[in-house]
Amino acid sequence: MPGYLHRKSAMLAELQKGPKFSELFMAYLLSRNSRIEEDLIDQLFNSSEKRLARLLLANFGKDGTPQPIAAHVSQETLAELVSTTRSRVSFFMNKFRKLGFISHNGKIEVHNSLLNAVLYDKPEIKRDE
Repeated sequence: MPGYLHRKSAMLAELQKGPKFSELFMAYLLSRNSRIEEDLIDQLFNSSEKRLARLLLANFGKDGTPQPIAAHVSQETLAELVSTTRSRVSFFMNKFRKLGFISHNGKIEVHNSLLNAVLYDKPEIKRDE
């Protein structure tokens, strides 16, 4: 691991000689640590269904009209982002479609009913068992 040791010593030297860099790096580490903690809490206390719903709502329009998700996102990608399987994402997407939370005609359109279900913790979106 000579490359790793070289990078480590270069980083330590930079941290020692540059207080501004040290300050920025520490702020980055603290911010990153907070994001990791939030993600862990999300994984522990929220269902994969609820995480998928919140992910779909990330592009929700302010005017309350259905908003298409701009990019084509595969179920595999959604599964990775939500930390579940593609088959679970498929199951939840079909469920969301049947409940009228989303439409899917080439692009996923998210309806405000999904927002209401997540905000008011409706039983349609529940904890994994």
